[in-house]
Amino acid sequence: MSVATSLDITLIPADPRRDAVVLQSWLSDPHSAFWGMTALDAAQVEEYLASVTTAPGQQAWLGLIDGAPAFYAETYDPARVLLTEVHEATPGDLGMHVLISPPGAVTRHGLTDAVFAAVMTWCFDGLGATRVVVEPDVRNERIRAKNVRAGFQELGEVVVDEGGHLKTAMLSTCTREAFAASALTRLDREERA
Repeated sequence: MSVATSLDITLIPADPRRDAVVLQSWLSDPHSAFWGMTALDAAQVEEYLASVTTAPGQQAWLGLIDGAPAFYAETYDPARVLLTEVHEATPGDLGMHVLISPPGAVTRHGLTDAVFAAVMTWCFDGLGATRVVVEPDVRNERIRAKNVRAGFQELGEVVVDEGGHLKTAMLSTCTREAFAASALTRLDREERA
């Protein structure tokens, strides 16, 4: 899938053996602290990726920009995974997580917005979601602000069990219509004009 930006953004199924080393380097960066995996080594990341790629109701995606690995995304069925106790899922709901590689020596203006818009477009157009559900850590103000810019409505705080680790999260949802009308897509349309 590519989005109409100056960047060629593609999502492909993640492969635990191929992608563990690069994902581990991203997860170990302080920018990724809210993922709670900074101490994992490559073998542990490979094991984690394998658990996601083989679990029913979950998918892992490697994001490429101009053909090079640049981000990671997970999608999941919130009626079966992670949010079963705290979210009343409806048909068409799709949970989503995204991790963008740490900033490099050269900063690309608008990269995070372009990646986030591409992942949201993938959720709606590629995977058929009618509503995207996210549950960022309540302390992660940057991603919460990005979610709101993308059209998410914050529903309230919930406690999510992430494999034995409890996280206080901000449960948020975004419909296709809210995403289409969001500041994030409006900015993308203006840049293309």
